[in-house]
Amino acid sequence: MKALCWYGKEDVRIETVPDPKIVDPTDAIVKITSTAICGSDLHLYDGLMPTMEKGDVLGHEPMGVVVEAGPDVKKLKVGDRVVVPFNISCGQCWFCQRGLFSLCDTSNPNAELARKVMGQSPAGLFGYSHMLGGFAGGQAEYLRVPFADVGPIQIPEGLADEQVLFLSDIFPTGYMAAENAQIEPGDTVAVWGCGPVAQFAIKSAWMLGAGRVIAIDREPERLRMAQEQGKAETINFEKGDVHEHLMEMTKGRGPDSCIDAVGAEAHGSGALSTLVDKAKAAVAIAADRPHVLREAIMCCRKGGTVSIPGVYIGFPSHIPFGAAMNKALTFKMGQTHVQRYTRPLLQRIEAGEIDPSFVITHRLPLEEAPGAYKTFRDKKDGCIKVVLKP
Repeated sequence: MKALCWYGKEDVRIETVPDPKIVDPTDAIVKITSTAICGSDLHLYDGLMPTMEKGDVLGHEPMGVVVEAGPDVKKLKVGDRVVVPFNISCGQCWFCQRGLFSLCDTSNPNAELARKVMGQSPAGLFGYSHMLGGFAGGQAEYLRVPFADVGPIQIPEGLADEQVLFLSDIFPTGYMAAENAQIEPGDTVAVWGCGPVAQFAIKSAWMLGAGRVIAIDREPERLRMAQEQGKAETINFEKGDVHEHLMEMTKGRGPDSCIDAVGAEAHGSGALSTLVDKAKAAVAIAADRPHVLREAIMCCRKGGTVSIPGVYIGFPSHIPFGAAMNKALTFKMGQTHVQRYTRPLLQRIEAGEIDPSFVITHRLPLEEAPGAYKTFRDKKDGCIKVVLKP
């Protein structure tokens, strides 16, 4: 089959690789009909994620049709159309039984490697390093799906791929980010970044009762989408100090909740700490550039909540933890427990409350994925979200 493979920093290629096979009796094989490039994939493209190996198949936002099912798969059958969550969960361990699917104790065969870095291992992920399982990803013609009765959600007739594809990751991720923000009716919510996850965090903040949503970015097309699709007020961080803007907009109190939807590769507007972050990353001293996290801590109102859906990789430095403690901030974060959200969010799509396809700007064949990664990373051609068709 054809698949997009990683070979190093800024080096991804379409290759012919062996078709996946049933390995465990709970596996299924899915023929991919649509898959997407995620902002998290850019951490791999930029060479920031350790334990990647040459030839690894990328991608964790796939959907398609079941073409083979193992003998112990009971809920799926050949011909079912499914969306596949990015995290792999057994459904039976202590964490899965509590709905903490991204913390599954069973699904990462390389758990010991992750424990050395993080203390404990999270769930295995599709196409996201050997520390997180070494599973082949979904930017390919076919995908092996472990624990197939737990992750994939069946899609009813009448819904196009593009309406449901993002149940694999970014819609649940944006929703969980808003849920983690502990929004009370009428609250002011500030969202850093206007990429795809942020766009869904903005939409979800309104769903959860926000009275005001303020979005922060510098890319005109992303700010425009946040305004037009998300009904958010916007701040261009290159046109003034974000803290000053937010204090002025909230009469000195600060937002009730702050959502860092940027993560490890944040850009700032020239602050010394931002320049230090970039210098460290350039010489591989540190992978993370936590400018947004610092800013969110400083801007959030006293007693407020900082929600972090943005991916961090290692040991971000110069975090104003004293400010966080003295302001009595609450932090909520984590990889998304996708399986907890797919069914209720599918119901919202079916009810016409939201059409997630609004974020798509580029639709391309799988063969054009290498160029699409660069376009997406460099924010060229108005690129916000890429959907690939194998």
